[in-house]
Amino acid sequence: EVHLVESGGGSVQSGGSLRLSCVGSGYNDYVVYCMSWFRQGPGKEREEVASIDSDGSKWYADSVKGRFGISRDNTKNTLYLQMNSLKPEDADMYYCAAGVGCGPPWVDSWGQGTQVTVSS
Repeated sequence: EVHLVESGGGSVQSGGSLRLSCVGSGYNDYVVYCMSWFRQGPGKEREEVASIDSDGSKWYADSVKGRFGISRDNTKNTLYLQMNSLKPEDADMYYCAAGVGCGPPWVDSWGQGTQVTVSS
């Protein structure tokens, strides 16, 4: 069973930066998984923010392009999300996800989430 643990959330002012991390365990082979970040706020649907596939190809939601960067260290089974120029609308619970393919239908493991708060 894949187990994901996020960290790095916190409270920042608008324009600030945060770096989220997600450490995975229980994989047969971490490198073959597509890893993603999702976010969800109260009363909102969970939305995908960014993903990085096993071949290193990346996808970003339009709302975060140019501000967020996703990366992975397969030697450490760790996923990262560098978030720059944060806006109040970025404030949400952020979740790490893993799947054998990229995209919401392929996600089969979730982390517990880490809270990001952005004050204006």
